Amino acid sequence: MLRGGVEALLSTLGPSLRWRPPHLEAEYPLDRELRLDGRGLLLVPSVFCWQAPITLTDPRLPPVLVYPVARTHHWWLPQQAGAGPRTLGRLIGQGRAAVLQALEDGGTTSEVARRAGVTSATVSEHVRILREAGLTASVRDRNTVLHVPTPLGLSLLSANRPGG
Repeated sequence: MLRGGVEALLSTLGPSLRWRPPHLEAEYPLDRELRLDGRGLLLVPSVFCWQAPITLTDPRLPPVLVYPVARTHHWWLPQQAGAGPRTLGRLIGQGRAAVLQALEDGGTTSEVARRAGVTSATVSEHVRILREAGLTASVRDRNTVLHVPTPLGLSLLSANRPGG
């Protein structure tokens, strides 16, 4: 925003928001239109907002748009040079270790498959075994399954990082 103003800010809000002057379009589960009528719009980037933005509207308050920030696998960690979890791979197998790493910050079966570079079927099988071992948990919402590491899984990943 400092370099390009409001136009630059609105055009860089991420894949789920598009700035098409004078409209800010959002991928939203419901078809609706929110008119500001001079009230302003509070933009809140969030790492906890998943896939689609959320609007919070109260006619007495300025509208709020909570939107997911663009992130990649391990986006919060400092970049580390060197080898990956070779010990973890020897312990649970390279494929399972790659899947556990790929779901470190959570994800659907297809997201984890893309990150790990394997098929969704492979992810499902590895996650089933990791879940039975208490290293992951899965939650189903309609036709989507979200996989996350358990505290034990996170501890295992942390212990197998270089210098961990």
